[in-house]
Amino acid sequence: MKVIDAHVHLIQTVAGTGERGELRSLGKDGRAMYADGTVIDLIPPFLGGDCVTPETVLSVMDENDVEKAVLLQGNYYGFQNHYTYEAAQKYPDRFLPAAMYDPFSKQKEAIRRHLFEELKIPVVKFEVSVGSGLMCNHDFRLDGPEMADCADYADQLGNVFVIDIGKCGSASWQVPELRRLIMAHPHMKFVVCHLLACSQSEKARMEEGVRMLALPNVWFDLAAVTWNCRPDAYPYPVTMDFITAAGRIAGFDRLMFATDLPSACKRDTYAHYIQMFTESPLLTEEQKRLILHDAAQDVYFS
Repeated sequence: MKVIDAHVHLIQTVAGTGERGELRSLGKDGRAMYADGTVIDLIPPFLGGDCVTPETVLSVMDENDVEKAVLLQGNYYGFQNHYTYEAAQKYPDRFLPAAMYDPFSKQKEAIRRHLFEELKIPVVKFEVSVGSGLMCNHDFRLDGPEMADCADYADQLGNVFVIDIGKCGSASWQVPELRRLIMAHPHMKFVVCHLLACSQSEKARMEEGVRMLALPNVWFDLAAVTWNCRPDAYPYPVTMDFITAAGRIAGFDRLMFATDLPSACKRDTYAHYIQMFTESPLLTEEQKRLILHDAAQDVYFS
């Protein structure tokens, strides 16, 4: 069965930011440290430890028969816009690049003109989470003037608009506001990351959020759902219960397979993330095909 991974990260240099300050690599063992001294496991050593190259990602994709990947951005690792763009230029049949910028940058117009008009990057991604996104440094509403301007600009260029609104219950988890932003741009494709990042005890809130965002121009990627639904283990029965519930609400053609590589491989094998779908008795063969390939093909590659 063909597979597209709709949520992958390349890392030339760890240069992240979050509520704990800047994040920097501690070396090849894969650990990194925030400015307050907090040390975390960031990149599995077998994927590079202190970086993740396009060739490393391609090797994982090839081992698992993954056809293509969408290369997203975020504050967690630090923006990797040009590194991602160069990878997609080198491997155009395998990678689709996304770029991200800070809407509060003084030179916002010049930044996004270069990224989306000169380089013609087709996808814009905004990580707005409190923990490691824009809201760790800025307070704003998703239906406010800053995001409206970003959406207006992306809509004019025909970009796909990808957004990570952080964990359920956090200040950035603004589902009604996001719905209003989306409804103001009915002809632009929106992708909401992590199936709204709800924990195992928050299934009802996930269903409510998906129901509110189940609009004709909205899709959901399934990156890190296994992590958010912890404790859950392969074959991930809790995760699959969340995913099938979302599919019944929004349609299985609105769900996209996504791993959040490299962080996903800190917790399990890449193969298991595919097999949880291919071997699931809860999904029909058509539903598996939609999730693993066709939804992402329609959103990003059609």
